[in-house]
Amino acid sequence: MPDTQAPDRAEALRRRNRRTGIGVGAFVCGMVGLAFASVPLYDMFCRVTGYNGTVQVGGPAAPGAGERLVTVRFNANVQPDLPWRFLPGQGPQRVRVGEETMAFYQAENRSTAPVTGVATYNVTPEVVGKYFHKVHCFCFDQQTLEAGQKVDMPLSFWVDPRIGDDPNTRDIRTITISYSFFRSLDDAQRNGALANAGPHVGAAPRGTP
Repeated sequence: MPDTQAPDRAEALRRRNRRTGIGVGAFVCGMVGLAFASVPLYDMFCRVTGYNGTVQVGGPAAPGAGERLVTVRFNANVQPDLPWRFLPGQGPQRVRVGEETMAFYQAENRSTAPVTGVATYNVTPEVVGKYFHKVHCFCFDQQTLEAGQKVDMPLSFWVDPRIGDDPNTRDIRTITISYSFFRSLDDAQRNGALANAGPHVGAAPRGTP
């Protein structure tokens, strides 16, 4: 007696194989896509959350200056093969949270030829990254100094008053912002400086729609 169920079993097997093949293909494509997206996704995560000390760029403006004061310290570093002298233009500043503040760094090309550098930045302690808002700075813009040239580089920032509401940051009284100059972004990446540095994006002043 012929087995009438054999064609049905064969068709079911073919359908199951097709589903398995589609599933495996989708999984492989997803993993490949995740591999390519992992770096930008991590970068986006750091920018939004302030994870790993990544400084926020712009963001919602604070409703107004609070009474709390924090001390902001300024740190400067230069890649060894970049012939520049790079220093903060002032000592620590006592700033009111929610109030936009201006500071300066000073750079000097100590060589006998034009030299171009690029700066990255970060803040410590890492947990304050999402509360430190950079409005304008010289980071991630190529800076070319002529031989012997000296320049002042401005930085505008504000500290979100919500830093006092977060149990992880409410006791922090000192924030350090660090700038590091490299010859190129490739050099900065090789030194790991891009992993936790925010992008250079122009932002409107606080309170501007």
